Amino acid sequence: MDLTGKIALVTGASRGIGAATAEALAKAGAHVVLTARTEAGLVEVEDRIHAAGGTATIAPMDLREFDGIDRLAGALANRWGKLDILVLNASTLGTLTPVPHIALKEWEQVVSLNLTANFRMIRAFDTLLRASDAGRLVAVTSSLAVAPRAYWGSYAATKAALESLVATYAAEIMNITQVRAISFDPRATATTMRARAFPGEDATTLKTPADVAAVLVKLLQDDFETGGRVAY
Repeated sequence: MDLTGKIALVTGASRGIGAATAEALAKAGAHVVLTARTEAGLVEVEDRIHAAGGTATIAPMDLREFDGIDRLAGALANRWGKLDILVLNASTLGTLTPVPHIALKEWEQVVSLNLTANFRMIRAFDTLLRASDAGRLVAVTSSLAVAPRAYWGSYAATKAALESLVATYAAEIMNITQVRAISFDPRATATTMRARAFPGEDATTLKTPADVAAVLVKLLQDDFETGGRVAY
């Protein structure tokens, strides 16, 4: 797939894998819509994209304010009438603690962002993905979705549910649209979230967000079978 002129939307794009993916997509020729809660971070990413000769639009928002997702979809529909690439990257770690000790409020926050917001994104942007001649959805997941680990209950549960949701969506649309959807597991990557979870880890031994972004963009360029799970 030639990404020149494609319209791409990346969530959690103010830093880490989201920011690197947005920059890589822009470098490949796509116009990238960046969304995250931190406007200052989005502006920095947008500036880097423009400095490199790419194009981008920022849309600061908290994905847990679900009505904002519908408004964003409406804005993209009015401006472009389609969405070619949707990268669902935004997520939160939560506290690493035994399942019975997970605070109810924190559980709701993790589920709200990692799962419900992504459901709302798929629901809101389905029509725009179908309007593309090759709509593609990539949901960033984790190895914990298929290999749970003690104390990671809320994060692992939401990632497992996200993978199931994306696979179900892919199965529903595979024979009636050109849209394809997959889950993408970057595995151990040097991000702020990873540093929180493993504070003593040597980040130089890990993949960088730019490494992951390059693989994700190549995956889109080479294209993929729908409904699967790709691990890097």
